[in-house]
Amino acid sequence: MGMHGSAHIVWDWNGTLFHDNDAIIGATNAAFAELGLAPITLEEYRALYCVPVPKFYERLLGRLPTDAEWEQMDGVFHRYYTEHRVRCGLTAGAAELLAGWRSAGHSQSLLSMYGHEELVPLVRGFGIEAHFIRVDGRTGPSGGSKAEHMVRHLEALSSAVEVARTVVIGDAADDAVAARYVGAGAVLYTGGSHSRASLEEAGVPVVDTLAEAVAEAQRLAA
Repeated sequence: MGMHGSAHIVWDWNGTLFHDNDAIIGATNAAFAELGLAPITLEEYRALYCVPVPKFYERLLGRLPTDAEWEQMDGVFHRYYTEHRVRCGLTAGAAELLAGWRSAGHSQSLLSMYGHEELVPLVRGFGIEAHFIRVDGRTGPSGGSKAEHMVRHLEALSSAVEVARTVVIGDAADDAVAARYVGAGAVLYTGGSHSRASLEEAGVPVVDTLAEAVAEAQRLAA
């Protein structure tokens, strides 16, 4: 596994392998309440969400949050999310797809903007850690883009992975931006944080199931 030149998938976590939409929306609305903003629905969230996250808040506030507001909202978001994520599980069929990709002789890794110290035990708890040759969560402050994290992630895998045969699978336009930044392919999944319309603006394949995402990744990495 992980032989140089083989097809490789970099998976996203939140909203992709981990079906945590309810916890994300609840945490977002808890953060909004701190500034007196009305709650939003999942459909509204998918239509408006963008990275960096402060820009998402700007779309609802009409201005960027101040540094103090951002820290307050970010803290509330993560406290609520940590409390409610325990009721969330893997996306349907995810474990089987991970096992199938690995058994086919391909490699895969996980890169998330969720904090690394929280991510690793969560992945381990689902019994899927062995399917990945590397698991990286965010280090440093939250709210930014995945692009620089993707650079470091692939540099750490450079002896095992060929970027030209690497495909990022995620649920956010920022996943496609990060893939393009490093010269990898991308497939975007509609089951997470973005609407299909917003994902299609990224100019990469958009699919409705993870099974379709894996099939498309195999085609792109051929």
